Amino acid sequence: MVDQPDWDLRLGYLIHDVSRLRRMMFDRALAPLGITRSQWWVLAFISRKDGLPQTQLANELDVGKVAVGALIDRLEASGFVLRQADPVDRRVKRVYVTKQARGFLEKLRKETDKFNAQIVNGIDRKQLEAASDALLAMKHNLLAMSDGAAPNDDEQEEAQPAKARKKKRAAA
Repeated sequence: MVDQPDWDLRLGYLIHDVSRLRRMMFDRALAPLGITRSQWWVLAFISRKDGLPQTQLANELDVGKVAVGALIDRLEASGFVLRQADPVDRRVKRVYVTKQARGFLEKLRKETDKFNAQIVNGIDRKQLEAASDALLAMKHNLLAMSDGAAPNDDEQEEAQPAKARKKKRAAA
């Protein structure tokens, strides 16, 4: 494939198409649960950084403040998050995951695992690791191109080949 003159263009289209199709099918898979992929994405992020200010959440997700606000409105109306004023600066709204959301996230994780298993069905584990390694290297290169800033520790660990990550975890 690399010998062909348009391989990089085809690779770009393939990455885009797989991403688009995954988003579309993931939305379909989540529809019976009454949540969208965007809502799930925000909810999962908040669950890992509970109490984050809403403006910081928008910055970290690289989404506009209005868009994040609308997503949080819907999550709040569903009982999954609540906003509370910061005790020091009442203008700042912190977003917290509710107990109801924690149980729902467990259910979502099971659905996500089933969905991901369907996507990789019939693909050899070594092929998946090689594809993951290549995509992580591309991500690292793109991040380096974006602003020259060094990736944070999580991204540096992600950028390591799968075998190196396994060895590192096994040694820990």
